[in-house]
This record gives sequence, structure tokens and C-alpha cells, in this order.
Amino acid sequence: MTPELAAAVAAQTDFAADVFDRLHACSVDVRGVTRASYGEGEQAAHALMAEIARELGLEIDQDPAANTYMTQPGQDRSAPVRMVGSHLDSVPQGGNFDGAAGVVSGLTAIRALQQLGHQPKHDIRVMGVRAEESCWFGTSYIGSRSALGTLPDGALDTATRADNGRSLAEHMAECGGDPDKLRDTAPYLDRTRIGAFLEPHIEQGPVLVEEGFPVGVVTGIRGNRRFPNAHCIGEYAHCGGAPRRVRQDAVVAATEFVQAMDAEWDKAEASGDDFACTIGMFQTDIERHAMTVISGNVKFSLDFRSVDPAYLLKMEARVPAIAAEIGARRGVKFELGAMTRAAPGFMDQGLVETYRKAAAGMNVRAMDIPSGASHDSAAFADAGVPTAMLFIRNEHGSHNPDEAMEIPDFIDATKLLAAGLTA
Repeated sequence: MTPELAAAVAAQTDFAADVFDRLHACSVDVRGVTRASYGEGEQAAHALMAEIARELGLEIDQDPAANTYMTQPGQDRSAPVRMVGSHLDSVPQGGNFDGAAGVVSGLTAIRALQQLGHQPKHDIRVMGVRAEESCWFGTSYIGSRSALGTLPDGALDTATRADNGRSLAEHMAECGGDPDKLRDTAPYLDRTRIGAFLEPHIEQGPVLVEEGFPVGVVTGIRGNRRFPNAHCIGEYAHCGGAPRRVRQDAVVAATEFVQAMDAEWDKAEASGDDFACTIGMFQTDIERHAMTVISGNVKFSLDFRSVDPAYLLKMEARVPAIAAEIGARRGVKFELGAMTRAAPGFMDQGLVETYRKAAAGMNVRAMDIPSGASHDSAAFADAGVPTAMLFIRNEHGSHNPDEAMEIPDFIDATKLLAAGLTA
């Protein structure tokens, strides 16, 4: 069936391009698109995907977290389901393809199978996931972990949206979810009934572009540890009046912390450990800073990642120790704040091999590639669901309006997805 399936997917080019155009139109911003988690743009995207799924004759359902499910019934409805999907939210003024490509790919693959007259042995369920982008609520994989029953305790009430300070529970309810039911009932998804979770996603880095491959077969996803609200607290003083020996300069101490984390990255690279570290925010207090004031407070964020759980645990202990040592020497105090965790995602090797064989059989050029970014697939893999990902070549990175995924590359990835859904 491989050549016929490849041809059937290729015939969906106009369909896929039209869906992306409609998706862009329903969430366009001054620049790019904005689909805030549990906000207007994300809500419009879920409504559009459900409308298209109805046109394809799929069953539509929603869970208490307002995730959207679109199901093509299989021959044996008691068989473990094959799921495909990704998130439909975006960062503010982001690109049209991040996340959404996975949902559109699932619907495109189903349409190709329908036109072949092929009814799969098992149900195929496309999942439009809510709230993957942690910039909105500061918590990873909200939709996926809600569906799987692994959302951190208290997150519904303590997680608040960055642009308005309102709780996750409030936003979820406004979008048709039921946070009380989410608290009190068993998980919507029974992980033992999921045969596979498959996620196509644009690559958010330059590797596929640099290497000249349209598709990447993901070998693993880095887990992360995040400190979104860290502070270095020193003492405000006059820049000319305070001798160096008495200064408690938060800027100098926080900068030394940044350099220490960069040195940890050097050590990791030298020893062959997988590691990445980012200080995404770094700012003095706008109400008190001035050119002639020694700063007494620096707010910053820290994100570090690895595919190795043991290395993440090691760094959990190492980071506070680095902060304490610098604090004692510089006369400042580091308050790192609450830490969030996301486990590494380990890909199912059988599914990875299925993709590799499908690529060879369909003449799709694909390379193995790890994922440095976090994805919903990590939540499914951490829950014990056999999981695999495909990356789609995409210029100009992601989380910006200039994402440049090409439809022919999307179609190549969807060919491999369709093979995985029917394997």
C-alpha cells in the first residue's frame, strides 16, 4: 500500500494549504498569529479544526480540559487507539505552524485514507491539545497532562495567565472545560488504551535546513527544569559613595551566576553530557533602577534541559549550590523561587523504525534528529504511552511570525505519519 498511500497523501496538498490559510485568518495579529492558551485565538483554532473534522465525518468530543478529539472509527473499536496531534496555542505574535502542523497533518492523513477507501483496523484519533506554550501559565503541557491525569496538584488554581493574572481554572471554564470535573474524576485518557501517540511538528531550529532534509525522525526530547521567577537581592546604594568592599551589587552577582551556568555548559560539552541552559529574562527593577544606583534586585529566569534524567537531578542540586556560593561571597541572597519539572521524552524505538522504513519506501528524505525543545509528546512518553515524533523542515526558527514551513515538506511528513497510523 505504500506507493498508493504516498500518492493519496500528495493529493491533499491543496486541502492542507487551505486549512493553514483558514487557521491564519482566524488568529491573525498585528504581526504573526496569537493563540493565547485558553484565549480567543486558541478557541477559534479548536472550533475550526472541529468544523473541518465534521466535514470529514469524524466523531467530535471534548474532555474536561477542553482538549478537542476528532476520531475516525476503525474496524475494531475495542482495539488500542492510534492518536496523533499537537497543540493549537501559540506564543504572542508567533508563527502559524508551531503545534498546529501536527493537528492539520492528522486530519490530512485521515482524508487521504478516506479517499483510498481504507478503514483502519483501530480508531485513529486526532487530538487538538490545549495550552502547551508555557509562556502563558508558566506550566508545561497543561492540556496533555490534564487528559492523562498528570497535571501538577494545585495548578488549576495557582497557575495564572501572564497577561491578566486570572487562574487556569477560570480560563478553562470559559472555554467550555470543567475544572471541577477534572479535579474529581478519573483521567479522560486511559493510557493503557492508547497504542501510540504520534506528533508531527515543525523543527524549531536550523538543523534540517542546514542538512537539506525535509523531515526528521525524532530520537528523543529533552526534559527541563525551570525557575521562572528567580531573584538576586542585594542592597541599593549610591554608585559614587559606596566603596567596592561594601557593595552588595545584585547585577554583578547575578551576572556571575549567569557565567557560572555557562561554565557548567562548557563542562557538559567537554564530558559528552547533553545539556542546554538559558537565561530568558534578566532585569533590574524599573521602579528603582537608575544610572547612578547600585542595584539591589535583579529578577531573572533560568531554564536548563537534558535528555538524561540523572543529569537533570544532578543540576537540580548544583544550581542552588552555585547560587549560595556566589551569594555568600558577594553579600547578596538568591531566591530562586518555585521550580517546575518536565521529564525527558523517550521515543518508542519500534515506531521510530516504522518511520525510517516508511521514508525509504516512499522516497522521503529523512534524518534522525533529537529535539531540544519540549513537546506534548514528552507528556505522553512520560505516562508510558508508546510515542514518536516527526520534525518538518522550517526556516527562521519558531516562536516568531517568520516561520517558513513549506507545504511539500509538510506533505512528506504526513506520508510518514499515515504509514505510522496504519502500521
